[in-house]
Amino acid sequence: MAKTTTVLAGATGDLGGRIARLLLEREAGLRILVRGGSRRDRIGDLQRRGAEVVEVDFNDVAALAEACAGGACVVSALAGLREVIIGAQTALLEAAVRAEVPRFIPSDFSVDFTGCPDGQNRNLDLRREFHRKLERASIAATSILNGAFTGLLTGQAPLILHRFHRVLYWGSADQLLDFTTIDNTAEFTAAAALDPSTPRFLRVAGDQISARGLADVASDVTSRRFKLFRAGSLGRLALLIRVFRRLSPQKTALYPPWQGMQYFRNMFSGCAKLGPLDNDRYPDIRWTTVRQFLAESLSR
Repeated sequence: MAKTTTVLAGATGDLGGRIARLLLEREAGLRILVRGGSRRDRIGDLQRRGAEVVEVDFNDVAALAEACAGGACVVSALAGLREVIIGAQTALLEAAVRAEVPRFIPSDFSVDFTGCPDGQNRNLDLRREFHRKLERASIAATSILNGAFTGLLTGQAPLILHRFHRVLYWGSADQLLDFTTIDNTAEFTAAAALDPSTPRFLRVAGDQISARGLADVASDVTSRRFKLFRAGSLGRLALLIRVFRRLSPQKTALYPPWQGMQYFRNMFSGCAKLGPLDNDRYPDIRWTTVRQFLAESLSR
């Protein structure tokens, strides 16, 4: 039986690279699209394991279509702002349609922005704008929404302040938040790319936990008591976002501090809460909970 070919853009990134490795582990055909000048060291191992690498110009839809030809699904793991999410990804979508690829998975991989108002989150606004193009395209699309990446709990946007033994929150300490590891997100995406029957949206979460729950888990894992720290109301957070955004020198950065604060507002307001989950769609996936993630990360 011939292999099904998945066409992947964004394999030089963290999530895209993991999706690529998991597709190869499933013995799927894989064609990776890279820009000229991309760091080939990031995909050298993938190429040695059998991935086909095609250098493309995302401004040339005709050439992109040729690169997508014969694919069963195009997966976008591109990361960036307007130039990427609207510009390059729209070209990739048009190329997939022109090449008559049956399915397209856009680079969403985020909280559920379908219920959040416009103007509250720059990165999510770009995804909504792209979706309007996607809905008009003659291709079956599947968006994967996974909440926040679990690593952010101790990384770029820490809610768990280990040094001070506090868990930061805005608004209510009982608002449930969605977290999924990058590995689980990649694993689910690889499975979805090979599944011809996926619906328009798939929602997954490795864990759904409140700030109060985070404090309890952090206390258990570290054997130190973590207390809640209420930074203020959602209205105060909105004010801080406006101030930080106006004063920030990082106007074109993908994740400046104020952008992380915008995600916090969406999550703690509840508008970005994931609805019914599709975790059971691929039973072989073992979902990593926040407790498991913290226990592993703190033991390193």
